[in-house]
Amino acid sequence: MTTSLDPPDVSIVTISFNQGRFLAEAIESVLSQRGVRIDYIVVDPGSTDGSREIIDSYRPHLSAVILEPDNGPADGLNKGFVRARAEVLGYLNADDVLLPGALEYATRYFRSRPDVDVITGHGYVIDADGRRLRSNYSDRFSLRAVAYDACVSVQPSTFLRRSAYLRTSGFNESNRSNWDGELLVDMARAGARFARVDQLMSCHRMHPTSISGSRTLADAYFAYRRRMFETIVGRSPRRADALIGRAHRLLKHLAHPRATAERVLRGPIVGPPPDRA
Repeated sequence: MTTSLDPPDVSIVTISFNQGRFLAEAIESVLSQRGVRIDYIVVDPGSTDGSREIIDSYRPHLSAVILEPDNGPADGLNKGFVRARAEVLGYLNADDVLLPGALEYATRYFRSRPDVDVITGHGYVIDADGRRLRSNYSDRFSLRAVAYDACVSVQPSTFLRRSAYLRTSGFNESNRSNWDGELLVDMARAGARFARVDQLMSCHRMHPTSISGSRTLADAYFAYRRRMFETIVGRSPRRADALIGRAHRLLKHLAHPRATAERVLRGPIVGPPPDRA
């Protein structure tokens, strides 16, 4: 944690809601980062599983704690980012973890590359017990690739400049499935410049109660995909777009052989049912 006399290098927001089993590990993964001054904010709208007590135990090491009802994860993140003081921003779900050195790498990269506003790195997928299941790779970001569902950005390995975030309206509170992806689209449309970095920076946890692990938001995901397509391309999908999307995904796999090999060996990480034409 930094003091008012020490300007932070990076602000991290963790949103917590009834993930007490994993919360302490997430917090420790941030507080244990070395070589960087951290502004760390934890948001919890009303956990009842002991998470509040865990947060209280770390209060002396946190820059801010927000304990008030919110309108979902995106709203909680917006509240946290309002309190953030650093130029480099990131956020970590309460069931994910940062790898050692992640924040030092991110802040050093931004200092060396003033032309970049957002970086996306790689990570691991872990299970509920923390076992590493596979690697997880970000793709090079482009709006057209997003429109055709051919772009993955590993969320806990994504960091951004405050200036790029402030050019948007923040996280869309009505988006309950892909608020992180929509923010990247909004920043890109506002002129943000992206870079993919070849660095393992986080672990994304898959477990039955996680959003990505439960597969309960398939309909919301399809609605999001369609809305992003219409936002980016400027029209509704046509029959030919299914073929164009497959071509984009083929090019994606050819451009990133490590990610493709991982998918061939282990299958897709997660996702809703196949394309709806």
